[in-house]
Amino acid sequence: MGNHIYYGRYLDLLEAARGEFFRHLGQPFLRWQENDTLFPVIECSLRYKGAARYDDLLNIETWLTQISRVRLAFAYRILNGAGGVLVEASTFHACTTLQEKPKRLPLELSAALTPYLHPQDTWESAGPRS
Repeated sequence: MGNHIYYGRYLDLLEAARGEFFRHLGQPFLRWQENDTLFPVIECSLRYKGAARYDDLLNIETWLTQISRVRLAFAYRILNGAGGVLVEASTFHACTTLQEKPKRLPLELSAALTPYLHPQDTWESAGPRS
């Protein structure tokens, strides 16, 4: 009705961005799921700064802010085509089995993710990410 994306849909965009991030690493989610490993969201935060309009081209910057034995944390910025920040967000994930039991983050995945770790970055100070 308001010619803008419904606020809850931004979570779908973050999930798509994480999937692309993992694919970029050569570590797609399906591969980990087939190896009894999931990364469910256990917490999320979104700060809305503007509205994405229908047919806007959006850029989603994604980077890691935490990697631990059983947790991952991502930060995001969703920008419009002019580079204006629309949403700043973060998600926290547990590493679990398919039966939702906590498990250690696979060493291979941890090694692939580590170069993208920027623990000191805040939304305001972070530059573009993959």
